[in-house]
Amino acid sequence: MNTEKQTAASIRYDLRTIASWIKPGSRVLDLGCGSGELLCHLQQHKGIRATGIEIDEEKASQAILNGVNVIHGDIHEEIQDFPTASFDYVILSQTLQQVIRPAFLLHEMLRVGNKGVVSFPNFSYIANRLFFFFKGRAPISRDLPYEWFDTPNIRVIPLKDFHRFCHIFGFSILKYTAIISRGEEKGIRIRFMANLFATYGIYLLGRKT
Repeated sequence: MNTEKQTAASIRYDLRTIASWIKPGSRVLDLGCGSGELLCHLQQHKGIRATGIEIDEEKASQAILNGVNVIHGDIHEEIQDFPTASFDYVILSQTLQQVIRPAFLLHEMLRVGNKGVVSFPNFSYIANRLFFFFKGRAPISRDLPYEWFDTPNIRVIPLKDFHRFCHIFGFSILKYTAIISRGEEKGIRIRFMANLFATYGIYLLGRKT
């Protein structure tokens, strides 16, 4: 039996949230798709037409073995090769904090896709604030597990700042949710003071008319 089919119901909580927003049969592009966990899940459960872009060769190879159509390359470069409106959804999951030109990339996402889905760790989460306040050091947590000198994250993004960013650059927030993860498969939605109590933000974006 296919291992991915056995584990499809147990993908990460944040990925299940994203998957719940995707309509069956959609054309989906996943930027920084890793080993294709989300796309594989969507192919099996929603019959999507999936494409992924992944710069890590080993992860890209694993995604291909999992039955996902993956382009090995840099998301900033590869996305420019797609015609306008090639996809229904373009997903950028837990990668925005590593993006060199976020405004450019989101504009490209909404050029090649009708809608964009973006998720990222909330740097202003209360545990991060307390870590910095009491220890005076860059926060290290399950969601931000790196030291400052070896982290792939080049940006810190509070939820409030992302709302401001969208306003400045003309991205329309169609829907968003804030969550706190309770392990890989469990989590809850935060509806009160999300900028303080949520570990992740997940946004559905569109073009402003």
